[in-house]
Amino acid sequence: MRKLHAVWLAMILIVSACTPVYDNTDEVVRETTDEDSDEKAIIPNYDLSDDSYRMILTEGESKISAARGVTTNQMGNRLDIAEFEGGLQRHSKEYFSTEDYYFQPGQFLDESTLLSWLGRYEEPEDPDNPEETGNVYGLNPELDEDSASEEDFRENPRYISNIVEQDYLVRQDDDVVEVAGLTIGISMRSIYDFQAEGREYSENISTSESLSRGQEYADKILERLREREELQDVPVMFAIYEEEEDNAESPGNFLSKGYAEGSDNTVGGWADIDEEYVLFPSDEAEEEHFDDAEVFSDFRSEVSDYFPNFVGMIANGFYVDDELHEVKIDIPIQFDSHTEVTGFTQYVYSLVMEMFEDHYAVEVKINSMDQQESLIVKKPGQEEPFVHIYE
Repeated sequence: MRKLHAVWLAMILIVSACTPVYDNTDEVVRETTDEDSDEKAIIPNYDLSDDSYRMILTEGESKISAARGVTTNQMGNRLDIAEFEGGLQRHSKEYFSTEDYYFQPGQFLDESTLLSWLGRYEEPEDPDNPEETGNVYGLNPELDEDSASEEDFRENPRYISNIVEQDYLVRQDDDVVEVAGLTIGISMRSIYDFQAEGREYSENISTSESLSRGQEYADKILERLREREELQDVPVMFAIYEEEEDNAESPGNFLSKGYAEGSDNTVGGWADIDEEYVLFPSDEAEEEHFDDAEVFSDFRSEVSDYFPNFVGMIANGFYVDDELHEVKIDIPIQFDSHTEVTGFTQYVYSLVMEMFEDHYAVEVKINSMDQQESLIVKKPGQEEPFVHIYE
């Protein structure tokens, strides 16, 4: 068996990296320049890390999104949901720094607005009342789904599945925080599932088609945002995301991002995003990232030496510009006692220290049938991982 690190080292919590740093008390400011408004905003005087946004709080709690619930109803893969929303913050940092901007869930696009945009375009029956007799805001292609044929569906899929808004605020000299930037995420389907003539079908949508359509939607969305007086001069960043299929074990990835200055009415400066998640083990990992696949295979073999009957261990590697930045590993094992969890966690801790390189992050979740048992997190350059065993 490999040499195990001492148990006390395994249980060390890296406090400086994982505990909020408090500075005196939170500050209360106004969240609007409207002198008649009494809506207060709280700026927390702590950072979870130097690389994270401080969230604007309102009346003692975080402000929820005006479109709360739309994402979970529109996206079928929980991994896509997490990556889509978290990745938007990651890409927003290029335009809205964590040092100067505060984060707030989107407050301008409510649920009914987004659902109409995500629907199909409907020609109004009454031109004098277009909003009441048709969905003139629908971004997906027009189609009468009740009478459409299989071919009709394939030629007119629902390309766009979700839109997420994130708000970025700055503090003014007069104790007011104002929205100074927006991020809009546009999520595109890679597979369109539909029912026609009593049968279930699916249509693959190419990445190039998703990218082209997504950029068209971005200009339309920006045009609608500019119709709101409070957003006419606010910079907006757009990011286009391509989903994975519903039962995939890895999330999709971002394709492109663009930016509109406060005075712009079209999105410019589109730049490709070279990111992808790779599942281990998989044919893709073997073919495109052989060395990393070998490391995971060796790690899996070492775990099986400890628990010969374990099954189902997978990992997701996150690559940026073809370089591995992070690997997340899930190990499902049935335990008989808490001491067994502790011993196995110590063993995996040792493997993480000895087998994985230091230039990327490693996260290992050890799970039993119905709960997470322990967590190991090692960041690049960190001498000892963070380890936690749940009671």
